[in-house]
Amino acid sequence: MHHFNYLDGQLHCENVPLDTIADAVGTPCYVYSSATLVRHARVLAEAFQGQDCLIAYSVKANGNLAVLSTLAREGCGADVVSGGELQRALRAGIPAGRIVFSGVGKTAPEMQLALETGIHQFNVESAGELRLLSGVAERLGKTAPIALRVNPDVAAGGHPNISTGKKGDKFGIPWSEAEDLYAEAARLPGIAVVGVDVHIGSQIGDLVPMRAAFEKIVGLAQRLRTAGHKITRIDVGGGLGIPYKAGDAPAPPSAYAGMIAEVMDGLGVQVILEPGRVIAGNAGVLLATALFEKPAPDRTFLILDAGMNDLMRPALYDAHHDILPLREPSESTPNKRYDVVGPICESTDKFAVGRDLPEIASGDRVAFMSAGAYGAVLSSAYNARPLVPEVLVSGETFAVVRRRPTFDEMVELEKVPDWLTQTE
Repeated sequence: MHHFNYLDGQLHCENVPLDTIADAVGTPCYVYSSATLVRHARVLAEAFQGQDCLIAYSVKANGNLAVLSTLAREGCGADVVSGGELQRALRAGIPAGRIVFSGVGKTAPEMQLALETGIHQFNVESAGELRLLSGVAERLGKTAPIALRVNPDVAAGGHPNISTGKKGDKFGIPWSEAEDLYAEAARLPGIAVVGVDVHIGSQIGDLVPMRAAFEKIVGLAQRLRTAGHKITRIDVGGGLGIPYKAGDAPAPPSAYAGMIAEVMDGLGVQVILEPGRVIAGNAGVLLATALFEKPAPDRTFLILDAGMNDLMRPALYDAHHDILPLREPSESTPNKRYDVVGPICESTDKFAVGRDLPEIASGDRVAFMSAGAYGAVLSSAYNARPLVPEVLVSGETFAVVRRRPTFDEMVELEKVPDWLTQTE
């Protein structure tokens, strides 16, 4: 569900015409719907009513402070993977006690920040990380609550680059080593074992692999309890998919929650969720303007002012995004087949190949749908292009929640050394 619809011939976000936003801030730009963010957060919370559950929104999906503040007001916690994301979550008003720190490469300064802040849990992904965390915690006189992220060797995810639970993936601790590492964790100073963590991928529409992974984790938790570990939490990660195009029908949150309730029945644990895409994905769009067509012998390129530096997902994952004109096409508008590309000097700078769209003229604006997750956060200033603005809509109002930087701001951290400025 989202709040982007045609009203009176114009594509709106809630009650604001997207053309109005494009006129005000230019293109490319991201636009987010408050109503969609809130609805998705509430649908998840309602699905898990009756379960002891912490919804820790995955900040890596969309870390804009306004988005995080919107979700903080809905009671969401945060799943972070860096010290910067931790500080963003705190700045947005998310309590430290509702923050989980994941990721394979935590540094000692990041661990110290998280320990001093008093986060809910560290998801530890290797023996090296566990030992480093123990040393940092002991030096600070703190205790780190930890769950080991265990790799159950279950494949899932919409693309190989977003599948994280197979043997050989960089994430998690091999299944065969997990119980030995839990035994070591129990002996280390500054470490308190509290749970088990698993995350097998992203954009998962079928609950079967999730259930298989969670059942293995429950069995592990029971063995760990028998061995004397106080397992009070199971972090099931994120990964629930969203519909990116017509015909997509991923499992709804209600079915996901029901499956987890069945698998965890009688275990008496807090369930931790790390949803990102399912909350933010369909809450955002990227607006772009058509520059011109470029005919080729076997195709027609439609060149936009947005590039792969603004929306990386198609180049990175071969991801599909529906593309809608901001002005609603009439019944007489002809369709045309395009390769939709951007201005970046890379052959991978393409959004769609052989896509049938209503004919688009130079100056027409389009929206890339379902761009609220892994859009702006993956963007860069490649080709010396400024990061694009982000806009948050609420009803009939909108606010720029990240402005476009000037060229001077883009280069202000750089310096030409004196020896290059001196004359002979």
